[in-house]
Amino acid sequence: MTPPRSPASRLLLPIILSGTFVQLFSVTVMQVAVVDVRRDLGAGAGASQLVLAGYTLTYACSLIVSARLGDRYGYRRMFVAGMALFTIASILAAAAPEAWLLVAGRLVQGIGSGLMAPQILSIIQTALPASRQPAALSAYGATMAAASLAGPVLGGVLIQLNPLGLGWRAAMLLTVPVGVAALLLSPLLPSHRARRAAKRVDPVGASLSLLGLALLVLPLTAGRDAGWPMWTWVSMAVALALLAGFMVSQNRVADPLVHPSTLADPATRWGLATVLVFNAGVPSFTLLLSMHLQGAQGWSPLRTGLTITPYAVGALAGSGIANSLRRSWSTCALAGSAVTMGLVSLAVAAALSGQNPPWVLWLALCLGGIGFGVFTASAFTQVLARARPEAATSVSGLLPTAQQLGGTLGVTFAGMAYSVPAGNAGDALWHAMAYEAVAFALAALCAGGLLNRSMRTAPADPARP
Repeated sequence: MTPPRSPASRLLLPIILSGTFVQLFSVTVMQVAVVDVRRDLGAGAGASQLVLAGYTLTYACSLIVSARLGDRYGYRRMFVAGMALFTIASILAAAAPEAWLLVAGRLVQGIGSGLMAPQILSIIQTALPASRQPAALSAYGATMAAASLAGPVLGGVLIQLNPLGLGWRAAMLLTVPVGVAALLLSPLLPSHRARRAAKRVDPVGASLSLLGLALLVLPLTAGRDAGWPMWTWVSMAVALALLAGFMVSQNRVADPLVHPSTLADPATRWGLATVLVFNAGVPSFTLLLSMHLQGAQGWSPLRTGLTITPYAVGALAGSGIANSLRRSWSTCALAGSAVTMGLVSLAVAAALSGQNPPWVLWLALCLGGIGFGVFTASAFTQVLARARPEAATSVSGLLPTAQQLGGTLGVTFAGMAYSVPAGNAGDALWHAMAYEAVAFALAALCAGGLLNRSMRTAPADPARP
């Protein structure tokens, strides 16, 4: 007979997944709020871009170091630090009287999210038995889907209703009660840390990874609007050199940030590539669709949010069935999800380019959401299940890093495709969605590589009876 679970055990997932919720919510709510932010604060194109991309910049740069900090100082402690920093930054950003203060708040929000994200995966791996981890990671995907739903819908409603004249500021404050509740309940989290905690956090590796990622992400986020001046190319070249130096240094220190065995495993390499390439399509898909509907179509934030709702509903449904699909189809489910998203991208462009009834767009978005939900709830499970024990923390940091870098690349490339000279806005959308289809096709090929490696080294599924 299975003993009853304690209240702390039952609350573990809601507490840590609140971090996942606020991370994605802060992205999706800003996608519908950025137009009002620009109008309210008089922000130019560059500042508006940094409001969206500044968060991703600091988030992506801090993940690898944050994973090791959790090993060293404890996963609960770093989760609490990240949530506290994120919540305080949310309040300050919502109160910002000028655009540069909002950008500063978003940068600090990203650091808070970066501190939290690896700890969430590490707590799932260390505090839950192996048999419960696949279900927990499915809940992780469902939480991302819920945030995808809540961000555009609640943000659109609040901007439309404009309570107390706050508008977009009220939308930004929605994460604050979630953060406060998580902080109050955080003593219930286990105080695990790595069995062999590092004696220190490698300062050379930390400096190389932070600076290298920053110099890579910054030109990718700001370069297109700036016209790709020389500094963007120099920055990316220096970034690649620093990141190469970082990888070399990890084989020469006693306490590396990324365990040398991590990228030596072909399945892990294919898994990280699959996550990166798939996410080169996902955030840009929803961002461009939202901006196209509000800009070219002239829709309100509320109408835009409600139109995108079937995508998030489908994502919730996809997360719910992901675990059973993973058991039956393994990594084939990842390839199938990517192919579905590619076809949906083209269907969305077709639905918006003609006089089609609204249900055509809603159906396409719902199918795309299902593909997104299945992939998100399955991919991390597939990669983490095959990670060597000594590399588990490294993979916990690299997975969200790949996710964020992929998203940054996708927003850049899809934006470039949308900006290619076109006869009208509908043609521009076709260009962007053609890029999305190519990105998802490449993700399907990467998932095929992961499937090939998985068939050679297939481990026992801990969720199987």
